[in-house]
Amino acid sequence: MSPLHRLPRIGLLALCLFQVALSLSACNKREQSQAAPQAPPPPEVSIVTVAPRTIPVAFEYVGQTAGVEEVEVRARVSGILLQWNFEEGRSVRKGQSLFTIDPLPFQAALARVEADLAGALARRNQAHREVERLKPLLEQGMVARKAFDDAVAAEEVAVAAVKAAEAARTEARLNLDYTRVAAPIDGVAGRSLKSKGSLVEAQQTLLTTLSQVDPIHVVFSVPEADHLRLSAQSAGGKLTLPKEGRFDATIRLADGSIYPRAGKVDFSDVRINPSTGASEMRAVLPNPQRTLRPGQFVRVRLEGASAPAALAVPQRAVLEGPQGKLVLIVNAKNMVEPRPVQVGQWTQDEWIITEGLQPGDRVIVDGVVKAPPGTTVKAAPWSATAPVKKN
Repeated sequence: MSPLHRLPRIGLLALCLFQVALSLSACNKREQSQAAPQAPPPPEVSIVTVAPRTIPVAFEYVGQTAGVEEVEVRARVSGILLQWNFEEGRSVRKGQSLFTIDPLPFQAALARVEADLAGALARRNQAHREVERLKPLLEQGMVARKAFDDAVAAEEVAVAAVKAAEAARTEARLNLDYTRVAAPIDGVAGRSLKSKGSLVEAQQTLLTTLSQVDPIHVVFSVPEADHLRLSAQSAGGKLTLPKEGRFDATIRLADGSIYPRAGKVDFSDVRINPSTGASEMRAVLPNPQRTLRPGQFVRVRLEGASAPAALAVPQRAVLEGPQGKLVLIVNAKNMVEPRPVQVGQWTQDEWIITEGLQPGDRVIVDGVVKAPPGTTVKAAPWSATAPVKKN
């Protein structure tokens, strides 16, 4: 074959080699691009910059409701219970009749002592007339002095007998009045503990109870350790307590709802109960609708204290480490570093930090999982109203 016939084949081969070279060049560039990827941007975290401020502080304890006045109604005379004069569980007024004890024996006793009194009055009058009759005769010397003195003594004895009879009449009248068992206070009557026809004994038999529930008391205990801690913080200027310990008091009921009316602490015992290691406190709350009943268990929230110039961070910014609680902060080089802290009270959704932070420290609230210590991060201000980021 002549050279002229081989020229097309040589051109085709050159074209193929050129295409192969282009393909190898593209692959090399692609491999170089994959071997040197661009650095990812630093992760973004949400931070708060701590600054001293006055923070309201609240305390919570378990309490139990009790009537402002709780009275046991007992019989004051012995006898047969004749009838009830009230509805169980209803409000009663002071002086209202609750029970009637059979009055007939006491009416008879009163009639008897009134008769005794009438006889004593007659004897006194007779003795007085005798003295008045002998007095002029003594002056005329017609009777002996001894006879006159005996008449005067008899009159004095008769006067004393009248007083004794009057006292007996007063007692009989009281006993008759006591057959009408009256309410000693305004309140709500409990269950009647004796049925009609029962024998009741004076000062012994409990008939019912009365509870005054508007206002109502809430009694709770404060541990001695809390007293000591609060006293130390107050003395050191770290805590400001209400004057005379008159905290504002609100309560949470067993179903988790908040009772809508607030009250005040009106009593704080100075003694520590040796069996519980706590002292008793008491709050008084209005209860016009009788929503609260004596004996309920509630959670008492005491407000009115404050921590001046305190540092606080959101609760979820505080982590639990092997050595205790810590936070993650962003330092001046925008790097994450751990910081051990000591916490004080938990108020609303914040921890008060007593040790470990300084004003101006930037504490990470959201994004701690993607920003371990040593990581360079981009810090953005945290907002309590912003959606919660998953760490």
